[in-house]
Amino acid sequence: QVRLVESGGGLVQPGGSLRLSCAASEPTINFDTMGWYRQAPGKQRELVAVLMGGTSTNYGDSMKGRFTITRGDAKNTVWLQMNSLNPEDTAVYYCNAKVWVTEYWGQGTQVTVFS
Repeated sequence: QVRLVESGGGLVQPGGSLRLSCAASEPTINFDTMGWYRQAPGKQRELVAVLMGGTSTNYGDSMKGRFTITRGDAKNTVWLQMNSLNPEDTAVYYCNAKVWVTEYWGQGTQVTVFS
């Protein structure tokens, strides 16, 4: 069974930065895509960033230019660098991995941006 474990969430002031990590139980190259989604209270889960085929990336519109998804040197980790955070970024951030039609989710990590 694939396991995804997120870490790195927390409290940050507007304009600040956080780096999230997702540790997978197997090498990330085994997955077709790996990425991050987020869900704020009362809102639907939305795409944050996705790494496709190990090199291509895609970002949600409000994250472009501020967030960066990368594969870690450890080969089983994906990072999400988040800069210029604002209160609208407050949400639970989930790691996601897909293999064909099967997808896996982590338990989520809370990110709270407040003044």
